[in-house]
Amino acid sequence: MGGPGDPPEGAPEGAPGGGEEEYRSVVFDESFVRAARLQEFSAQERVGDHAPAVRRRQPVRRGLSRQALVLVVLIAVAFGTAIYMGVRHPYQTPAVKPPEPLRMTVIPLAPQSAVPGSADVEALFAHSPADQFRIGAEGITLPASRRTAHFSDSQVVTALTTAKDYLVESALDPDVLTGGATRPVRILLDPQQLDQFDQSFEHPVADGRHAPTGWLVRFDPNRAELADPRIRVQGTLAAAETDSDTLEVSADHTFVYALRPTGADEEAEASLFTVRRELHFRFDRDDLRMRQVELVVSYVQAGPLACAEDATNHLRPLLAGETAKAGGPAGTDPYATGSATSLCGSLAASAQPKL
Repeated sequence: MGGPGDPPEGAPEGAPGGGEEEYRSVVFDESFVRAARLQEFSAQERVGDHAPAVRRRQPVRRGLSRQALVLVVLIAVAFGTAIYMGVRHPYQTPAVKPPEPLRMTVIPLAPQSAVPGSADVEALFAHSPADQFRIGAEGITLPASRRTAHFSDSQVVTALTTAKDYLVESALDPDVLTGGATRPVRILLDPQQLDQFDQSFEHPVADGRHAPTGWLVRFDPNRAELADPRIRVQGTLAAAETDSDTLEVSADHTFVYALRPTGADEEAEASLFTVRRELHFRFDRDDLRMRQVELVVSYVQAGPLACAEDATNHLRPLLAGETAKAGGPAGTDPYATGSATSLCGSLAASAQPKL
């Protein structure tokens, strides 16, 4: 029977002592094994001598981190800068100011003698002060434009061209002159002036505020019609800045029309009718953007007209061979309020054709 370290079948052949000598240093006797104390390490103890398998999370800090604080400060600085630049920008959009109501004056000019007439319209113009006037819109020339302290070149040009559009529609459009049309003029006005414009045509009054002939040129269609559509025009336009938010354009033009009695044939004598219009326009930045005008002053002289005729709603020209009736303008009551003083002038002989 083998020893304690021998295999059950005995020591293998050729191995001295069955290998006992080789393993003697690691064989414990029974007393050693019984005296040994068994201990199982906990999970924490088992991994204590090694690096953790995953990185520990940093504890959550209360309050803003340094990066978040810097981001908040940068956003606040950018927002403050935007507000500052908006306040300081020279071309900012101002608060909308209500337009002034149009102030208008229409003065009839009565001839001193019979109105000259001729069937030859060209001869009429050739023998009148309008001989060198241009025809139609070509007579409304734009001046050289320059930027102002608060308005660019393009904005000044826009103001001038819009004023020219108003002059063309209100004094050269045949539908406006004799057809009673008002829309071509109305659409060019600032919307806040439309109530005054509409009231002027619905209820014309000679109060310096509501005369259709202050807004545009139109003849009584039952009395006169155009003998020649080529209207002669001459005048000036000028633009100036009145404040940082407003441009003003002043227009001073003389329009000369060839007229004949309504329904007359082409062989009927024609005569010349002259209208001088001094208009003042105002433009804010919204008006420039929308290409519309605020008409603030309209000063009109027109003749030959009879002083006794009402020129509030229509102009009723004196035609070839006619003379002004005796009498001055309609009486003015100084005790009445809300009405304008009736005015009338005398048409100089030099303003008539020399035939």
